[in-house]
Amino acid sequence: MAKFARDNLPTLKKTATYYLLHVTVAALVAYAVTGNFLLSLTLSLLEPTVQAFAFFFHEKAWQRWGRKARSATALAGASA
Repeated sequence: MAKFARDNLPTLKKTATYYLLHVTVAALVAYAVTGNFLLSLTLSLLEPTVQAFAFFFHEKAWQRWGRKARSATALAGASA
């Protein structure tokens, strides 16, 4: 687990700050809509938690796609 954290530290940090921002915005919006503090807190923690996991894997997929795109470009350039 430590190797995973070390290997993915920038993405994990980015995910954590995104999560905090998302929870704050979601809580404010949910409270504005419901007027209920407990309900807004529940909604604001549930949805961003799912989004944080999705964001992490989305970011990793983009990093992988970028490596493949750069490799394909380099191969195309080398054969030209």
